[in-house]
Amino acid sequence: MKNIYSNIFSFNKKTLHKSITNLKKGNVVGLPTETVYGLAGNAYSKKSVNKIYKLKKRPKFNPLIVHYFNYKNAEKEVVLNDNFFKLYKKFCPGPITFILKKRIKSKIQSFVTANLNTVAVRFPSHRVVRSILKKIDFPLAMPSANLSSGVSPVNAENVADEFKKNIKLIINDGKSKIGIESTVIDLTGKPKILRPGIISPEIINKILKTRINIARKNLKFKSPGMLKRHYSPGIPVLLNQKTFNTKHAFITFGKKYKNKKNYFNLSKKSNLKEAASNLYETLRKIKKLKFKKIYVVKIPNKSIGIAINDRLKRASHE
Repeated sequence: MKNIYSNIFSFNKKTLHKSITNLKKGNVVGLPTETVYGLAGNAYSKKSVNKIYKLKKRPKFNPLIVHYFNYKNAEKEVVLNDNFFKLYKKFCPGPITFILKKRIKSKIQSFVTANLNTVAVRFPSHRVVRSILKKIDFPLAMPSANLSSGVSPVNAENVADEFKKNIKLIINDGKSKIGIESTVIDLTGKPKILRPGIISPEIINKILKTRINIARKNLKFKSPGMLKRHYSPGIPVLLNQKTFNTKHAFITFGKKYKNKKNYFNLSKKSNLKEAASNLYETLRKIKKLKFKKIYVVKIPNKSIGIAINDRLKRASHE
């Protein structure tokens, strides 16, 4: 497919160097990760962090996730604990974010943490981000590369469509494999999940040998993904529907739904992992086709389905 975007570049040695140069200058770069595409900037730079918030039109009370190459790079910024190491050993690098206590001498900009004494920390597995993190001496503040409360991007074209020429450099490495954001777990006290993701509560329960609850009330914004309205395609989303008005879009799941007009099946195989991977792409496609409303069938609320339903619930919030 021909690249019609002047700010999208394939990943190679030249664009790796170009990305690092831009980040060192305090600029913002669109980068692929295994979850979704991100808007990366120097977490130590006030200039860079301000650019991220301004580009995304993100409220300043909503903190950013800070990305590191490994835990040794992070331990000078945050307090690591036993639960962290248990989960890090099993899942990192990968799609899990840890809320940890911030060290007094941390160089992370206060804007990144929304002036909290905690930091959201992640160790991404994607080769592009890891190549960059390995060569720089600062962590990356990197939220999803979309306007605040909108649908997260899963490819470079989504990022370019969202920000036009306001981002000069976007690295293309195909579609994000997972397709939804990382699981976020607060480890500053009794562990609790603030944002469900591809790593489900059941799996975390087994590792920590304790029952982990999903936080139901947004008492404090320690993490991204806690806004009531989020992941929104900008049109009404109706959940748990058995039928739909045929002039609107119908998001389905499973083999009982055939290929019909205005049907968009997240997974004909009833595979929740596949459904998660297709969710944001489907929402964006429906919006581009100019449908006025989206009906969604009931998605099984187990395993990865918990994360899918979390995104759909927030997308449907008026």
